[in-house]
Amino acid sequence: MAKKSNLNTKWTIIGVVGVIILLFIATIAGLYNGLVSGRENVNTKLANVQSQYQRRADLIPNLVSTVKGAADFEQSTLENVTNTRAKATQITIDPSNATPEQLQRYQEAQGELSQALSRLLAVTENYPELTATQNFKDLQVQLEGTENRIAVARNDFNEAARTYNTTTQSFPTNITAGVFGFKTFTYFQADAGSDKAPSVDFN
Repeated sequence: MAKKSNLNTKWTIIGVVGVIILLFIATIAGLYNGLVSGRENVNTKLANVQSQYQRRADLIPNLVSTVKGAADFEQSTLENVTNTRAKATQITIDPSNATPEQLQRYQEAQGELSQALSRLLAVTENYPELTATQNFKDLQVQLEGTENRIAVARNDFNEAARTYNTTTQSFPTNITAGVFGFKTFTYFQADAGSDKAPSVDFN
């Protein structure tokens, strides 16, 4: 009888240990899947930021072409926009493997392009015959809309990154994140040329 009782106790312990192990695995799996989902959400937001910056870059050749038609327009300003656009479009980020250094270089290049665009648009105010054309007005509206989309996309990315980073660094998820190599994301910072849209108020 004692032998049977010992056997029952043994199987009870094995059952309890098994349940604990299963609960542990389920917990780890839940934390891991949550991290994956959060990371993919941030990656998607980052891809959206790049998409909006690309949309702006695609508008610039038309803008430059339109401005070139103005007599005696400052060629150095046009060349600066063209060169900074070329630099900005050469720098891309792999959302699934973004590093703080990559994001910093990307942000700096886009900031330089924002500043170049601001200078170009400021100079166009000296050419009323240019700013009065319908083509230029249409480009202004498209650029303004794109700059707004960029600002929204950057804010969305920062918010998604903040949520993910908080989760990654909070107990007990931080243990799972450390074991499986989940890293925090760097935010878009407020700095010259990239913290705000360039002035595109043409009224």
